[in-house]
Amino acid sequence: MADPYQNQIYNQGGHDGYGYQGDYPPQEEDAASDVTEGHDEEDQMYEGEYQGIPHPDEVKAAAVSELQELSEQYEDIMEDCGHGRFQWTLFIVLGLALMADGVECFVVAFVLPSAEKDLCLSNAEKGMLGLVVFLSMMVGAFLWGGLADKVGRRRCLIVALAINCIFAFLSSFAQGYGFFLFFRLLSGVGIGGTVPIVYSYFSEFLQMDKRGEHLSWLCMFWMIGGIYASFTAWGIIPRYGWGFSMGTEFQFHSWRVFVLVAALPAIASLVGLTFMPESPRFLLENAKHDEAWMILKQVHDTNWRAKGQPEKVFTVTHIKAPKTAEDEFIEIQSATGTPIQRWAVRSLTLGKLVLKNVASLVSVELRFATLFMAVIWFCMAFSYYGLSVWFPDMIKHLQREEYESKVKVFHKVRVENFLFNFSLENQIHKEEEYIRDKFISIEMKSVKFVDSLFEDCHFEDIKSTDTVFENCTIRSTVFYNTDLWEEKFIDCRLENTTFEHNKHGCHLDTMEENDVLIYLVSFLGSLAVLPGNIISALFMQKIGRVKIIGGSMLISAGCTFLLFLSSSQSAIIALQCLFCGVSVAAWNGIEVVTVELYPASKRATAFGVLNALCKLAAVLGSSIFASFVGVTKAIPILLSFAALVGGGLVALRLPDTREKILL
Repeated sequence: MADPYQNQIYNQGGHDGYGYQGDYPPQEEDAASDVTEGHDEEDQMYEGEYQGIPHPDEVKAAAVSELQELSEQYEDIMEDCGHGRFQWTLFIVLGLALMADGVECFVVAFVLPSAEKDLCLSNAEKGMLGLVVFLSMMVGAFLWGGLADKVGRRRCLIVALAINCIFAFLSSFAQGYGFFLFFRLLSGVGIGGTVPIVYSYFSEFLQMDKRGEHLSWLCMFWMIGGIYASFTAWGIIPRYGWGFSMGTEFQFHSWRVFVLVAALPAIASLVGLTFMPESPRFLLENAKHDEAWMILKQVHDTNWRAKGQPEKVFTVTHIKAPKTAEDEFIEIQSATGTPIQRWAVRSLTLGKLVLKNVASLVSVELRFATLFMAVIWFCMAFSYYGLSVWFPDMIKHLQREEYESKVKVFHKVRVENFLFNFSLENQIHKEEEYIRDKFISIEMKSVKFVDSLFEDCHFEDIKSTDTVFENCTIRSTVFYNTDLWEEKFIDCRLENTTFEHNKHGCHLDTMEENDVLIYLVSFLGSLAVLPGNIISALFMQKIGRVKIIGGSMLISAGCTFLLFLSSSQSAIIALQCLFCGVSVAAWNGIEVVTVELYPASKRATAFGVLNALCKLAAVLGSSIFASFVGVTKAIPILLSFAALVGGGLVALRLPDTREKILL
């Protein structure tokens, strides 16, 4: 028996583009005339027929027929153009844009250990900085995805990448937290549009039998972005000497150099896009027949010339592309008034059309597809990003426990007339007395003084990290050029104590071994994606998108249960690599199916909405999972397991789109 949901997908209509009733102004259904009164409903004559006006149902049927005819003709043209140099060039250019998106997800995480000192960030400010990345990308995905269906894929992608490059550049020079946060916010809004546009754009240059495989190969660039970010952060950030300063007001440390280097993929993609044409399918949707024909001819000639057959002629002479009612409306509204009024009208009308397109995703024809895909995107993102935060946080927690287990405790020691010219690290001093001692040019790291006495002591040129004095008595003591501020003295009694030339602002800590491990873990997690990417790309067309998504999500769910057995850093790193390697196949399938389920007039919009939902799930997942680090492993494991199993089972209900012509 045929699946009614599948029939809805393959016989879908919508509300935009030709083939969708939303392209035409709503028509009132007139009552039947007196002549037809008393007849059966099937025998009633449409009153407008007397005036030669077609019935609305006939208009809709004709529009659907036109869309199907265009889709089939476009598929034939792409097969005639072949797959060659043009697609591979576009593959590299769009891959760099996708790589830039992958880099963006890692930039803030990598610079925070250094930036928190350089910008004097509190824990709340660090949390906001990490949160704003995903929230801004969520806004960008929704905004640029909707605009790409109305303004153009190439045009929107160029603007989005330009915004990302400009504000990423400015953020590297921002000296205050407020400006840095603002610039990273706008940078995220720009880069957020890459994923919805890139997949929609590239899919419209691929023939049906190449679509699944090559869209999966394109996904590899996100992995390459993670590797690039990890590798460059590892090579640049620890090199503090790479920066420079201009007095005390302007500091440019090595982490800022990394922020600039991280923008290079976006810059390279932006340059490449200036040589790429618009999607011809988008142009046909907007009745720009001549431009579309020229681009298709360019694709055809480029490919066959590279294959050594320059004599092969592009035989297409006409592609049916009716002018939509929306185009006419915009042109009429934009033809009068002052330039500002025309701009305002265009912007307002464009906004309404974008929102109308978004609303059409839950129309009768598309609501099941949208609901199923929303569940799958949310479940996958919730688990993937939640565990992506949980893995490194758990490693840090285990490192901290190991570090604290090696703490040295000193009790009731009296030290007089002694010069401390060596660093103190991971120590606790209880009920001790320091009389006429000097602490000169040393570093105090994770040092705690409790119930101790300091009398006639001298502290000079001190650099401290996680160092506090609790319930101590400090008499006749001088602190000169130190960073031991008031908040580091908890419930202490300060008698005749002076602070001279205290260090202002914050400072960068020296490189820690733990920081290197952060880069290494991210690098291995990104590299582990490679096998899953290759396998999913090779079998996407043979096995099918549905089985790959469902199977990968269920296997990933099984991997999460192995976390109950992990009790060491190496075990967690190994399981992270396994989880990333399996889950990437599901991501590839999800992105391919999202492209194929929606018509051209809604493709980028749907992708943008679903990707925005993905970023929301990422925020929720990372926040919830991080809160249980050091508390319990059970809840994050069970949450991720439930989400992956639920999403995997829903994915198995999707239709097989391998042989589906893009509408």
